[in-house]
Amino acid sequence: MVKRLITSAVCLFLLMAIWLPVQAQELTVEPDRTKLYEGEVLTLTVKGSMELDINLSNLFNFDLSSLPKPDIEKVEPEFRILAQNQQYSIKTINDQMVGEITWTYQLAPTTTGKLTIPALTFNGAESRPVTIEVVDGTPPEQAGTGRDSFIELSADKAEVYVQEQLILTVRLFFRGNLIRGELSEPQHPNVVIEPLGRQQEFSRYRDGVRYRVVERRYALFPQQPGSLKLPPIRFEGQARDANGQLKFLRDSEELFEIPVKKVPSEFSGKTWLPASNLSLSDSGLPPSLEVATGENLTREIRLTASGLPAATLPPLPDTTPPGLRSYPEQPERTTETTPDGLKSSLTQTVALVPVEPGQMTLPAIRIPWWDTTADRERVAVISEKTLTVTAAQGAAAVPPQNTPEPAGQTPEPAKEPVSPGISTPAPSLWSFWPWLSLALAVLWGGTLLLWWRSRRSKPEKPPETRENGNEKIAFDRLAKAAREGSATTPERLVEWANLRSPGHGFHSAAEAAGHFRSETLATEMRKLQARLFAPTRDQEPWDGAPLVRILEEIRVTTGKPEAQADLPPLYPRGLA
Repeated sequence: MVKRLITSAVCLFLLMAIWLPVQAQELTVEPDRTKLYEGEVLTLTVKGSMELDINLSNLFNFDLSSLPKPDIEKVEPEFRILAQNQQYSIKTINDQMVGEITWTYQLAPTTTGKLTIPALTFNGAESRPVTIEVVDGTPPEQAGTGRDSFIELSADKAEVYVQEQLILTVRLFFRGNLIRGELSEPQHPNVVIEPLGRQQEFSRYRDGVRYRVVERRYALFPQQPGSLKLPPIRFEGQARDANGQLKFLRDSEELFEIPVKKVPSEFSGKTWLPASNLSLSDSGLPPSLEVATGENLTREIRLTASGLPAATLPPLPDTTPPGLRSYPEQPERTTETTPDGLKSSLTQTVALVPVEPGQMTLPAIRIPWWDTTADRERVAVISEKTLTVTAAQGAAAVPPQNTPEPAGQTPEPAKEPVSPGISTPAPSLWSFWPWLSLALAVLWGGTLLLWWRSRRSKPEKPPETRENGNEKIAFDRLAKAAREGSATTPERLVEWANLRSPGHGFHSAAEAAGHFRSETLATEMRKLQARLFAPTRDQEPWDGAPLVRILEEIRVTTGKPEAQADLPPLYPRGLA
C-alpha cells in the first residue's frame, strides 16, 4: 500500500513537471463579449507566461516592463487600441521562476459587421483567432435611457459659393463625470478653417435625458467648386457613471455633403468678394471741401465686410489728381471672430497736401461684391469729392505808425513845444538818473571787453562756412533719397533748395523746380511721384541716376548759396 502511494506521488510529480512547461508556452485571448453595438468598447484579456532568469545578482535590477509583449497591433485597422494595462505574478516551479503576465486592452471597432481578432504570438506561443460581431443600434439595456455620448453636426447653409463662409457647429453630448476626452477638429485640404472663439459648455435635455454639452463653432471657406465632404468628427474619452464605474466613450459623426458653386458669370468685379455685408466709408476731409495750398489733410478710407477674412479684402485704389500730393500709409487689416462668423476691415490712411490752387476732384471708389443673402451683386461706393484749393495767404502787413486811439479812451493832449529862450524846470529826481546811467555804461563796457577776449581766444567760423556745411549735408541727403527712389525725396529737395537759395521760402518740390528753371528736374520728380503713389504690377526697378545727375548739374551751375543780409526785426523786442 505504501509502495502504491509512493508510486502515485512520483507519477503525479512527473506529470506536473511535464505539464507546467507546456502551460508556460500557452497564450490565451478572452474578449468580455463576442457581440457589441456600434460605439461600444470591447475589453480583451490576453494571458501568457514565460520563464524568468532572476538571481541574487540581478534581483534588484530586474525590470518587468522590459519583458516582451504580444503583437496586439495585428488588430488594426478593424479595431483601435484605446488603452492597455498589464499585470505580473511570479511563481517558483521546479526551482525555476515563472512569470504569469496578463494584458488588458480596450478596443474600439472601426466598422460594423463580423470582425476578426487574428492569432497573437508571444514568446513562441500563439493564440486562437476570435470573431467579434458589431451591430448597429443601441443596446437593449440602454433603450429608453439614452446613449452615454453622441455627436451632432449642423451647418448654417445647404450650399455655398466658392470662398463663401460656412458656419459649422459641433456639439458633443455626454453623461457622467468625464475624466478624459478628445474631440477631433474638422480638416480638409481645400478648405480654410477658422475657429470662432472658445468652446461653450452648458446642459441640455435630449429625449428626456439631461446631458452635458460641449459646443464648438468653425468658419469654413471652401477654395474649390464641387462637392464638400468633411471627414468624420470623432470623440474618444472616459467617464465614470453614478456607481463609480469607468466607461469608455466613443462616437463619430459625419456632415452631409455640401455643394460648392463657382463664381457666377454675371459678377463684374476683379476680386471675388462673397459676403453677407460690405461697406465703404471715408473721413478726414473738411465738410466745406475748401483748403489752402500747403495745408495737410489726413483722409481715412475704411472697407468693412461680414463673412470674409481680412486677407481677402482687395487694396483700395489711390488715384490722386494733379496738383495734390499723396502720401499713403501701409494699409491696416483686422479680423474679428464672433459666434456669427468673421468680421474684417481694411483701413487705408492717406496724407494729402495740395500744392496748386484750383478745383481738384478726388475720383469715386467702387468695390463690387456679391451679397450672399440676396444672391445678387452689389457695389460699395464712395462718391467723388471736389476740393476747392485757394492760394495760401502771406504774412500780415506791418501796422501803420499812426494808429487811431481805441474807442472809449480820451487822447492825451499834445505837448506844447518848448521855446528856445525859456528853460524848463529840472525833474525832482535828477540826482538818481545820472548814477543809473553810469552803472549801465560800466556794465556794458565790461560785457564788450569779455566778448572781445572770447573772440580772440576762440575764433568762430564765418557764417558762410556754416551755411556751406549745412547745404552740403542737405544735398547728400537729397542725392541718397533720389538714388533710392525714397518717398522723402520731395521733402529733401525743398530743404536743400531753401539752403541753396535762401529767402525764397519754397514749400513744394514744384516751386523748387520752377525756381531752378529745370524742366528735366520737374519731369524726373513727376516720374518718382507716379511710381511711389500710383504703382503698377509691371513697373521696372527705379533708376535714380538721371535725377541725381540733374541735381548735381543744378548745384554746380547755381554757384554758392546766397548770403542773407542782416535785416532789422519786423516788430520791436517783446512783440514778435
